[in-house]
Amino acid sequence: MTEQFEDQGGLATSDPNRLVRWISSQVMSRLFTIKAVNKRRAAAERARCKKKQPHIIEYFHQLDDGYSHLAAQLLVKMADRYDIELVCHLVSTSVSKNVAEPEMLARLSRYDAHQIAPDYGLEFAEQNDALDPAQIKKAQGILTAVTGAKRVSAVEPVSRALWSNDISELDRLASEFGCASETEVDATLASGNARRGALKHYSGAMFYYGGEWYWGVDRLYHLEHRLGELGLDGDHGAPMLAPRQEPNWGAVRSDGSLILEIYVSLRSPYSAVIFDRAVQLARDSGVTLRVRPVLPMVMRGVPATPIKGLYIFMDAAREAQVLGIDYGKFSDPIGEPARRCYSLYPWAVTQGKGTELISSFLRHAFVLGVSTLADKGLRKVVEAAGLDWPIAKNHLGEPGWESLLEENRLVMYEAGCWGVPSFRLLDGSGMSIVNLWGQDRLWVIAREIRKQLQDPV
Repeated sequence: MTEQFEDQGGLATSDPNRLVRWISSQVMSRLFTIKAVNKRRAAAERARCKKKQPHIIEYFHQLDDGYSHLAAQLLVKMADRYDIELVCHLVSTSVSKNVAEPEMLARLSRYDAHQIAPDYGLEFAEQNDALDPAQIKKAQGILTAVTGAKRVSAVEPVSRALWSNDISELDRLASEFGCASETEVDATLASGNARRGALKHYSGAMFYYGGEWYWGVDRLYHLEHRLGELGLDGDHGAPMLAPRQEPNWGAVRSDGSLILEIYVSLRSPYSAVIFDRAVQLARDSGVTLRVRPVLPMVMRGVPATPIKGLYIFMDAAREAQVLGIDYGKFSDPIGEPARRCYSLYPWAVTQGKGTELISSFLRHAFVLGVSTLADKGLRKVVEAAGLDWPIAKNHLGEPGWESLLEENRLVMYEAGCWGVPSFRLLDGSGMSIVNLWGQDRLWVIAREIRKQLQDPV
Protein backbone atom coordinates (compact mmCIF):
# COMPACT_ATOMS: atom_id res chain seq x y z
CA MET A 1 0.00 0.00 0.00
CA THR A 2 2.82 2.45 0.77
CA GLU A 3 4.01 2.08 -2.82
CA GLN A 4 1.02 4.10 -4.07
CA PHE A 5 2.42 7.20 -2.37
CA GLU A 6 5.33 9.00 -4.02
CA ASP A 7 8.45 9.64 -1.95
CA GLN A 8 9.00 13.41 -1.95
CA GLY A 9 12.78 13.09 -1.84
CA GLY A 10 15.26 15.57 -0.38
CA LEU A 11 14.47 16.81 3.12
CA ALA A 12 10.94 15.44 2.75
CA THR A 13 12.04 11.90 2.00
CA SER A 14 10.22 9.14 3.82
CA ASP A 15 13.40 7.02 3.97
CA PRO A 16 16.46 9.12 4.90
CA ASN A 17 19.81 7.39 5.12
CA ARG A 18 21.27 6.72 8.56
CA LEU A 19 23.50 9.80 8.59
CA VAL A 20 20.72 12.20 7.56
CA ARG A 21 18.36 10.60 10.08
CA TRP A 22 20.93 10.96 12.87
CA ILE A 23 21.82 14.57 12.03
CA SER A 24 18.20 15.70 11.77
CA SER A 25 17.36 13.95 15.04
CA GLN A 26 20.25 15.66 16.84
CA VAL A 27 19.36 19.09 15.47
CA MET A 28 15.68 18.81 16.40
CA SER A 29 16.54 17.48 19.85
CA ARG A 30 18.64 20.55 20.64
CA LEU A 31 16.79 23.38 18.94
CA PHE A 32 13.74 23.54 21.17
CA THR A 33 14.89 22.74 24.67
CA ILE A 34 13.81 25.26 27.30
CA LYS A 35 17.40 26.45 27.55
CA ALA A 36 17.71 26.97 23.79
CA VAL A 37 14.37 28.80 23.55
CA ASN A 38 15.19 31.11 26.46
CA LYS A 39 18.59 31.83 24.93
CA ARG A 40 17.01 32.88 21.63
CA ARG A 41 14.42 35.01 23.41
CA ALA A 42 17.12 36.79 25.40
CA ALA A 43 19.07 37.44 22.20
CA ALA A 44 15.96 38.87 20.53
CA GLU A 45 15.38 41.19 23.47
CA ARG A 46 19.00 42.39 23.44
CA ALA A 47 18.74 43.10 19.72
CA ARG A 48 15.51 45.05 20.24
CA CYS A 49 17.05 47.15 23.00
CA LYS A 50 20.15 47.83 20.93
CA LYS A 51 18.01 49.14 18.07
CA LYS A 52 15.82 51.08 20.55
CA GLN A 53 12.70 49.60 19.00
CA PRO A 54 9.31 49.17 20.65
CA HIS A 55 7.92 45.69 21.26
CA ILE A 56 6.55 45.02 17.77
CA ILE A 57 4.10 42.18 17.18
CA GLU A 58 3.28 41.42 13.57
CA TYR A 59 -0.10 39.85 12.87
CA PHE A 60 -1.04 38.22 9.55
CA HIS A 61 -4.75 38.38 8.76
CA GLN A 62 -6.40 36.21 6.12
CA LEU A 63 -9.95 37.43 5.63
CA ASP A 64 -11.44 34.14 4.40
CA ASP A 65 -9.89 32.13 7.24
CA GLY A 66 -12.11 31.26 10.20
CA TYR A 67 -9.22 31.33 12.66
CA SER A 68 -8.32 34.84 11.52
CA HIS A 69 -11.86 36.01 12.25
CA LEU A 70 -11.51 34.78 15.83
CA ALA A 71 -8.12 36.46 16.23
CA ALA A 72 -9.52 39.70 14.80
CA GLN A 73 -11.86 39.99 17.78
CA LEU A 74 -8.89 40.26 20.16
CA LEU A 75 -6.59 42.66 18.30
CA VAL A 76 -7.80 45.90 19.86
CA LYS A 77 -7.89 44.31 23.31
CA MET A 78 -4.29 43.18 22.85
CA ALA A 79 -3.13 46.60 21.73
CA ASP A 80 -4.92 48.24 24.66
CA ARG A 81 -3.70 45.86 27.35
CA TYR A 82 -0.08 45.25 26.40
CA ASP A 83 2.67 47.81 25.87
CA ILE A 84 3.21 46.75 22.28
CA GLU A 85 3.05 48.06 18.74
CA LEU A 86 0.72 45.80 16.77
CA VAL A 87 1.25 45.71 13.01
CA CYS A 88 -1.40 44.05 10.85
CA HIS A 89 -0.49 42.52 7.49
CA LEU A 90 -3.06 41.25 5.01
CA VAL A 91 -2.31 37.84 3.48
CA SER A 92 -3.97 35.28 1.24
CA THR A 93 -4.00 31.49 1.28
CA SER A 94 -0.48 30.19 0.84
CA VAL A 95 -0.13 28.36 -2.46
CA SER A 96 2.77 26.11 -1.55
CA LYS A 97 3.74 22.68 -0.30
CA ASN A 98 3.18 23.98 3.22
CA VAL A 99 -0.61 23.85 2.74
CA ALA A 100 -1.49 20.35 1.61
CA GLU A 101 -5.30 20.58 1.44
CA PRO A 102 -6.31 24.26 1.13
CA GLU A 103 -10.00 23.60 0.43
CA MET A 104 -10.31 21.16 3.31
CA LEU A 105 -8.46 23.60 5.56
CA ALA A 106 -10.89 26.38 4.65
CA ARG A 107 -13.87 24.16 5.50
CA LEU A 108 -12.27 22.99 8.71
CA SER A 109 -11.48 26.55 9.78
CA ARG A 110 -15.17 27.43 9.54
CA TYR A 111 -16.33 24.32 11.40
CA ASP A 112 -13.59 24.44 14.01
CA ALA A 113 -13.88 28.17 14.70
CA HIS A 114 -17.60 27.70 15.35
CA GLN A 115 -16.79 24.91 17.82
CA ILE A 116 -14.25 26.82 19.91
CA ALA A 117 -15.47 30.44 19.75
CA PRO A 118 -17.92 30.42 22.71
CA ASP A 119 -15.34 29.09 25.16
CA TYR A 120 -13.10 32.06 24.36
CA GLY A 121 -15.98 34.52 24.67
CA LEU A 122 -15.87 35.11 20.91
CA GLU A 123 -18.44 34.87 18.12
CA PHE A 124 -18.47 32.65 15.07
CA ALA A 125 -21.82 31.71 13.58
CA GLU A 126 -22.21 28.29 12.00
CA GLN A 127 -20.94 28.67 8.46
CA ASN A 128 -21.25 25.75 6.06
CA ASP A 129 -20.59 27.62 2.84
CA ALA A 130 -17.51 29.49 1.69
CA LEU A 131 -17.61 33.27 1.69
CA ASP A 132 -18.65 35.19 -1.41
CA PRO A 133 -15.43 35.98 -3.36
CA ALA A 134 -16.81 39.40 -4.32
CA GLN A 135 -17.37 40.30 -0.67
CA ILE A 136 -13.90 39.04 0.25
CA LYS A 137 -12.47 41.37 -2.39
CA LYS A 138 -14.46 44.28 -1.00
CA ALA A 139 -13.28 43.56 2.55
CA GLN A 140 -9.69 43.32 1.30
CA GLY A 141 -10.15 46.65 -0.45
CA ILE A 142 -11.38 48.31 2.73
CA LEU A 143 -8.51 47.03 4.87
CA THR A 144 -5.97 47.87 2.17
CA ALA A 145 -7.20 51.47 2.26
CA VAL A 146 -6.57 51.60 6.01
CA THR A 147 -2.99 51.58 7.26
CA GLY A 148 -1.08 51.59 10.53
CA ALA A 149 -2.92 51.53 13.84
CA LYS A 150 -6.20 52.32 12.09
CA ARG A 151 -6.05 48.97 10.30
CA VAL A 152 -5.79 47.16 13.64
CA SER A 153 -9.00 48.87 14.73
CA ALA A 154 -10.73 48.25 11.41
CA VAL A 155 -10.03 44.52 11.11
CA GLU A 156 -12.72 43.35 13.52
CA PRO A 157 -15.68 45.34 12.13
CA VAL A 158 -14.72 44.53 8.55
CA SER A 159 -14.23 40.86 9.35
CA ARG A 160 -17.50 40.73 11.28
CA ALA A 161 -19.46 42.26 8.41
CA LEU A 162 -17.85 39.84 5.96
CA TRP A 163 -18.50 36.71 7.99
CA SER A 164 -22.08 37.71 8.79
CA ASN A 165 -22.69 38.46 5.09
CA ASP A 166 -23.79 41.97 6.00
CA ILE A 167 -23.36 43.62 2.61
CA SER A 168 -24.87 46.93 3.70
CA GLU A 169 -22.43 47.12 6.62
CA LEU A 170 -19.51 46.43 4.27
CA ASP A 171 -20.75 49.25 2.06
CA ARG A 172 -20.93 51.55 5.08
CA LEU A 173 -17.41 50.60 6.15
CA ALA A 174 -16.18 51.23 2.61
CA SER A 175 -17.66 54.72 2.83
CA GLU A 176 -16.04 55.28 6.22
CA PHE A 177 -12.56 53.89 5.51
CA GLY A 178 -12.37 53.95 1.73
CA CYS A 179 -11.86 51.02 -0.62
CA ALA A 180 -8.61 50.45 -2.51
CA SER A 181 -8.38 49.37 -6.12
CA GLU A 182 -7.81 45.75 -7.12
CA THR A 183 -4.24 46.62 -8.09
CA GLU A 184 -3.60 48.11 -4.66
CA VAL A 185 -5.17 45.08 -2.97
CA ASP A 186 -2.99 42.68 -4.95
CA ALA A 187 0.12 44.66 -4.03
CA THR A 188 -0.84 44.71 -0.35
CA LEU A 189 -1.50 40.97 -0.29
CA ALA A 190 1.76 40.30 -2.11
CA SER A 191 3.61 42.43 0.43
CA GLY A 192 1.97 40.62 3.36
CA ASN A 193 2.64 37.22 1.84
CA ALA A 194 6.26 38.15 1.18
CA ARG A 195 6.77 39.37 4.74
CA ARG A 196 5.22 36.19 6.13
CA GLY A 197 7.44 34.10 3.88
CA ALA A 198 10.55 36.04 4.86
CA LEU A 199 9.76 35.29 8.50
CA LYS A 200 9.30 31.62 7.54
CA HIS A 201 5.61 30.89 7.87
CA TYR A 202 2.63 30.13 5.66
CA SER A 203 -0.66 30.37 7.63
CA GLY A 204 -3.21 33.03 8.42
CA ALA A 205 -4.09 34.16 11.96
CA MET A 206 -0.40 34.13 12.91
CA PHE A 207 1.31 36.41 15.42
CA TYR A 208 5.07 36.93 15.19
CA TYR A 209 7.15 38.33 18.02
CA GLY A 210 10.85 38.15 18.77
CA GLY A 211 11.65 35.20 16.53
CA GLU A 212 8.64 33.04 17.47
CA TRP A 213 5.27 32.30 15.88
CA TYR A 214 1.95 32.02 17.70
CA TRP A 215 -1.12 30.64 15.95
CA GLY A 216 -4.46 32.34 16.50
CA VAL A 217 -6.37 32.31 19.76
CA ASP A 218 -5.08 28.79 20.52
CA ARG A 219 -1.47 29.87 21.04
CA LEU A 220 -2.09 33.41 22.19
CA TYR A 221 -1.62 32.34 25.81
CA HIS A 222 2.03 31.56 25.06
CA LEU A 223 2.50 35.07 23.69
CA GLU A 224 0.59 36.67 26.56
CA HIS A 225 2.75 34.80 29.06
CA ARG A 226 5.91 35.97 27.30
CA LEU A 227 4.74 39.58 27.23
CA GLY A 228 3.85 39.35 30.91
CA GLU A 229 7.34 38.12 31.76
CA LEU A 230 8.72 41.19 29.98
CA GLY A 231 6.58 43.46 32.14
CA LEU A 232 4.36 44.55 29.25
CA ASP A 233 1.00 43.52 30.72
CA GLY A 234 -0.93 46.64 31.66
CA ASP A 235 -3.51 44.59 33.55
CA HIS A 236 -1.22 42.20 35.39
CA GLY A 237 -3.12 39.59 37.38
CA ALA A 238 -6.24 39.76 35.24
CA PRO A 239 -7.28 36.67 33.25
CA MET A 240 -5.55 36.27 29.90
CA LEU A 241 -7.42 37.40 26.82
CA ALA A 242 -7.22 33.86 25.43
CA PRO A 243 -6.35 31.45 28.25
CA ARG A 244 -5.38 27.85 27.61
CA GLN A 245 -8.41 25.56 27.49
CA GLU A 246 -8.22 22.45 29.66
CA PRO A 247 -10.21 19.21 29.20
CA ASN A 248 -13.08 18.80 31.66
CA TRP A 249 -15.47 15.92 31.11
CA GLY A 250 -17.32 16.34 34.41
CA ALA A 251 -18.13 13.76 37.04
CA VAL A 252 -20.55 11.50 35.15
CA ARG A 253 -19.13 8.42 33.41
CA SER A 254 -20.36 7.06 30.10
CA ASP A 255 -21.73 3.53 29.95
CA GLY A 256 -19.51 2.92 26.93
CA SER A 257 -22.10 3.87 24.33
CA LEU A 258 -20.08 6.93 23.35
CA ILE A 259 -17.09 6.12 21.14
CA LEU A 260 -13.89 8.15 20.87
CA GLU A 261 -11.80 7.48 17.78
CA ILE A 262 -8.20 8.69 17.83
CA TYR A 263 -6.32 8.96 14.52
CA VAL A 264 -2.60 8.89 15.20
CA SER A 265 0.68 8.40 13.35
CA LEU A 266 4.03 7.24 14.64
CA ARG A 267 5.92 10.29 13.39
CA SER A 268 3.63 13.07 14.59
CA PRO A 269 5.06 15.41 17.25
CA TYR A 270 1.54 16.50 18.17
CA SER A 271 0.43 12.85 18.51
CA ALA A 272 3.36 12.27 20.85
CA VAL A 273 2.23 15.20 22.99
CA ILE A 274 -1.41 14.23 23.39
CA PHE A 275 -1.88 10.50 22.71
CA ASP A 276 -1.56 9.29 26.29
CA ARG A 277 -3.83 12.06 27.55
CA ALA A 278 -6.46 11.25 24.95
CA VAL A 279 -6.37 7.59 25.94
CA GLN A 280 -6.66 8.57 29.59
CA LEU A 281 -9.64 10.81 28.81
CA ALA A 282 -11.46 7.86 27.25
CA ARG A 283 -10.69 5.61 30.18
CA ASP A 284 -11.57 8.16 32.86
CA SER A 285 -14.83 9.20 31.20
CA GLY A 286 -15.91 5.67 30.36
CA VAL A 287 -16.23 6.16 26.61
CA THR A 288 -15.24 3.34 24.28
CA LEU A 289 -11.81 3.94 22.77
CA ARG A 290 -10.89 3.16 19.17
CA VAL A 291 -7.30 3.85 18.15
CA ARG A 292 -6.96 4.19 14.37
CA PRO A 293 -3.33 4.54 13.24
CA VAL A 294 -2.51 6.10 9.86
CA LEU A 295 0.68 6.60 7.90
CA PRO A 296 2.64 9.80 8.59
CA MET A 297 1.89 12.52 6.04
CA VAL A 298 5.28 12.34 4.38
CA MET A 299 4.94 8.57 3.97
CA ARG A 300 1.62 9.04 2.17
CA GLY A 301 2.97 11.53 -0.33
CA VAL A 302 1.94 14.77 1.36
CA PRO A 303 4.63 17.40 0.64
CA ALA A 304 6.65 18.72 3.56
CA THR A 305 9.11 21.57 3.90
CA PRO A 306 11.79 22.41 6.48
CA ILE A 307 9.84 25.58 7.39
CA LYS A 308 6.72 23.62 8.26
CA GLY A 309 8.65 20.88 10.03
CA LEU A 310 10.57 23.31 12.22
CA TYR A 311 7.43 25.20 13.18
CA ILE A 312 5.53 22.03 14.09
CA PHE A 313 8.36 20.66 16.19
CA MET A 314 8.84 24.01 17.95
CA ASP A 315 5.13 24.38 18.65
CA ALA A 316 4.76 20.80 19.87
CA ALA A 317 7.73 21.24 22.22
CA ARG A 318 6.17 24.43 23.59
CA GLU A 319 2.84 22.67 24.18
CA ALA A 320 4.56 19.68 25.79
CA GLN A 321 6.40 21.95 28.20
CA VAL A 322 3.10 23.39 29.45
CA LEU A 323 1.77 19.86 29.96
CA GLY A 324 4.85 18.86 31.92
CA ILE A 325 6.02 16.32 29.33
CA ASP A 326 9.76 15.71 29.13
CA TYR A 327 9.55 15.97 25.37
CA GLY A 328 12.16 16.63 22.73
CA LYS A 329 14.89 14.00 22.89
CA PHE A 330 14.14 12.86 19.38
CA SER A 331 15.04 9.95 17.14
CA ASP A 332 13.29 10.35 13.81
CA PRO A 333 11.09 7.29 13.18
CA ILE A 334 10.13 8.20 9.62
CA GLY A 335 10.19 5.37 7.10
CA GLU A 336 11.50 1.96 8.09
CA PRO A 337 11.24 2.41 11.90
CA ALA A 338 7.56 3.35 11.57
CA ARG A 339 6.87 0.53 9.11
CA ARG A 340 8.47 -2.02 11.44
CA CYS A 341 6.27 -0.94 14.32
CA TYR A 342 3.13 -0.74 12.18
CA SER A 343 3.74 -4.32 11.05
CA LEU A 344 3.53 -5.41 14.69
CA TYR A 345 0.36 -3.46 15.41
CA PRO A 346 -2.27 -6.02 14.23
CA TRP A 347 -0.60 -8.71 16.36
CA ALA A 348 -0.35 -6.33 19.34
CA VAL A 349 -4.09 -5.68 19.04
CA THR A 350 -4.78 -9.42 19.32
CA GLN A 351 -2.75 -9.37 22.53
CA GLY A 352 -4.79 -6.45 23.89
CA LYS A 353 -1.73 -4.19 23.63
CA GLY A 354 -2.25 -2.16 20.44
CA THR A 355 -2.71 1.12 22.30
CA GLU A 356 0.26 0.36 24.55
CA LEU A 357 2.48 -0.33 21.53
CA ILE A 358 1.69 3.04 19.95
CA SER A 359 2.16 4.85 23.26
CA SER A 360 5.49 3.14 23.86
CA PHE A 361 6.75 3.88 20.34
CA LEU A 362 5.87 7.58 20.57
CA ARG A 363 7.52 7.86 23.98
CA HIS A 364 10.71 6.17 22.81
CA ALA A 365 10.91 8.25 19.61
CA PHE A 366 9.98 11.69 21.01
CA VAL A 367 10.87 11.60 24.71
CA LEU A 368 13.65 9.05 25.13
CA GLY A 369 15.33 9.49 21.75
CA VAL A 370 15.63 5.75 21.11
CA SER A 371 16.35 4.70 17.53
CA THR A 372 13.97 1.96 16.41
CA LEU A 373 15.64 1.37 13.07
CA ALA A 374 17.37 -1.71 14.52
CA ASP A 375 16.03 -4.51 16.71
CA LYS A 376 17.76 -3.20 19.82
CA GLY A 377 15.57 -0.09 19.95
CA LEU A 378 12.37 -1.74 18.77
CA ARG A 379 12.77 -4.41 21.43
CA LYS A 380 12.69 -1.68 24.09
CA VAL A 381 9.45 -0.36 22.58
CA VAL A 382 7.84 -3.79 22.47
CA GLU A 383 8.82 -4.83 25.97
CA ALA A 384 7.79 -1.48 27.47
CA ALA A 385 4.36 -2.10 25.92
CA GLY A 386 4.10 -5.35 27.87
CA LEU A 387 4.71 -7.60 24.87
CA ASP A 388 7.09 -10.52 24.40
CA TRP A 389 9.98 -9.64 22.08
CA PRO A 390 10.84 -13.17 20.85
CA ILE A 391 7.22 -13.64 19.80
CA ALA A 392 7.06 -10.12 18.33
CA LYS A 393 10.05 -10.88 16.11
CA ASN A 394 8.03 -13.62 14.42
CA HIS A 395 5.45 -11.01 13.38
CA LEU A 396 7.92 -8.31 12.32
CA GLY A 397 7.38 -7.36 8.69
CA GLU A 398 4.11 -9.24 8.33
CA PRO A 399 1.79 -7.78 5.65
CA GLY A 400 -1.77 -6.68 6.26
CA TRP A 401 -1.16 -3.54 8.26
CA GLU A 402 -1.06 -1.41 5.11
CA SER A 403 -4.73 -1.93 4.25
CA LEU A 404 -5.74 -1.25 7.85
CA LEU A 405 -3.92 2.10 7.89
CA GLU A 406 -5.28 3.05 4.49
CA GLU A 407 -8.84 2.30 5.61
CA ASN A 408 -8.28 4.54 8.63
CA ARG A 409 -6.92 7.33 6.42
CA LEU A 410 -9.97 7.22 4.16
CA VAL A 411 -12.36 7.38 7.12
CA MET A 412 -10.39 10.30 8.54
CA TYR A 413 -10.61 12.17 5.23
CA GLU A 414 -14.31 11.44 5.01
CA ALA A 415 -14.69 13.14 8.38
CA GLY A 416 -13.02 16.28 7.02
CA CYS A 417 -9.60 15.77 8.60
CA TRP A 418 -6.32 14.87 6.92
CA GLY A 419 -3.71 15.24 9.63
CA VAL A 420 -3.09 13.80 13.05
CA PRO A 421 -3.97 13.63 15.78
CA SER A 422 -7.63 13.79 14.81
CA PHE A 423 -10.58 12.87 16.96
CA ARG A 424 -14.10 11.65 16.22
CA LEU A 425 -16.73 11.37 18.95
CA LEU A 426 -19.55 9.02 17.93
CA ASP A 427 -22.86 8.18 19.56
CA GLY A 428 -24.10 4.67 20.22
CA SER A 429 -25.42 4.30 16.69
CA GLY A 430 -22.09 5.31 15.18
CA MET A 431 -23.26 8.77 14.15
CA SER A 432 -20.71 11.55 14.40
CA ILE A 433 -21.12 14.09 17.20
CA VAL A 434 -17.97 16.06 16.47
CA ASN A 435 -14.87 15.61 14.25
CA LEU A 436 -11.78 17.64 15.09
CA TRP A 437 -8.12 17.83 14.15
CA GLY A 438 -5.38 18.77 16.57
CA GLN A 439 -3.88 17.97 19.95
CA ASP A 440 -5.33 21.28 21.11
CA ARG A 441 -8.89 19.99 20.59
CA LEU A 442 -9.00 17.40 23.34
CA TRP A 443 -10.79 19.93 25.54
CA VAL A 444 -13.58 20.21 22.95
CA ILE A 445 -13.94 16.42 22.92
CA ALA A 446 -14.17 16.49 26.72
CA ARG A 447 -16.77 19.25 26.54
CA GLU A 448 -18.89 17.28 24.09
CA ILE A 449 -18.64 14.14 26.23
CA ARG A 450 -19.89 16.19 29.15
CA LYS A 451 -22.79 17.53 27.08
CA GLN A 452 -23.77 14.05 25.94
CA LEU A 453 -23.75 12.87 29.55
CA GLN A 454 -25.68 16.01 30.52
CA ASP A 455 -23.23 16.99 33.22
CA PRO A 456 -23.32 20.80 33.61
CA VAL A 457 -19.97 21.06 35.43
